[in-house]
Parts: sequence; structure tokens; C-alpha cells
Amino acid sequence: MRVLVGYFSETGNTKRIAEAIGQEAEAAGHAVRVESTEGIDAAQLAQYDVVFLGSTCHSSDVAAPVQDILKGIPQGPGFELAGFVTHSVPMPDAGARQKEMYAQWAGKCLATFETACKEKGIGLLGFFHCQGAPNPQIELFIRNTVIPDETEWNEYIEDARKHPTPEDVESAKGFARGVLTERP
Repeated sequence: MRVLVGYFSETGNTKRIAEAIGQEAEAAGHAVRVESTEGIDAAQLAQYDVVFLGSTCHSSDVAAPVQDILKGIPQGPGFELAGFVTHSVPMPDAGARQKEMYAQWAGKCLATFETACKEKGIGLLGFFHCQGAPNPQIELFIRNTVIPDETEWNEYIEDARKHPTPEDVESAKGFARGVLTERP
């Protein structure tokens, strides 16, 4: 299969996940291109069988460059899509507070992929997300807006700066493996 792994990354978190997905697809014998969204035009996507499209999370949704690509995809393009994002909030399965933070600050990402796929007649093969270390500006925002409590902040930031962890990278590879082996 011809596989494109496109990504928008500001700090390297999403790029790292994109590269892991690309490595896994290549190891499975597929023809793979890993490319920043700067080098991708929506019309080019039809050259591929499967497109993995990744983004950082901005304002609880995928970043504008990825939204632009999704909007530019022609109707019924002939490829299938899998989405992935990195976000700075904790994973939602860690507890009620983390689930609340994820819903508020990263919760629109999956819906954006689902909506685009439905509107364009594209099969959505899956969605992956993991935490990524925040940049200093996002750290400040999270500290002042999302997690103002000192104790909670200290626990959060100590863990957040470690992501994506080797486990996150392996999970991304597992996601790619699943998408590529389970597709119809």
C-alpha cells in the first residue's frame, strides 16, 4: 500500500509520533512518505491508499494547518484516513479530573476527524492521541488557566515534560499496525 503520514508539529511531539507511525508502516512493507503539512496539498492525498494525518492540539481541536487540509479534500477521494494528535493535558483515563481536562482542552480533535470523513466520504480507520510535553507558552497557560493548584501543577508538570514517552511511541506503532492490518 501507499501510505502518507502527514503531520503538523510545533515542538516535535507530533513529529515524533508521526515518525513512529511511518517506521511501523515501512516495517510492514508499505511504501511510506512522512511529511510535514507544509509539504502537503489536499489534492495530493488521492495518491495514497491510507493517510495518517496528525496534529498538535490547539484550543481543544486540531491545528489550523490540519483543518485546512481536511477542508480541502475533494469529495470521495479514494483513500482512507487515520487521525492522531498530541496534546498537553493528561490522558482522560487517568481519573475524573483528567477526563474533564481532556474533554475541555483536547476533546474536539476526534470529532473534527469524524466530521471531515463523513462530509468527504472517507473511511476513518482510527484515532490515536497521546500526551506531549507542553512548550513554555502552553505551560504558562495551563498553569494559569487549567491547573492553578500548586500541588496538582507540580504533579502534572513533572509527568507532562516526559511525554511522549517510549510507551507513547510504542502505542503509536501499535495503532499504526492495527490500522494497516485491520483495514478492509
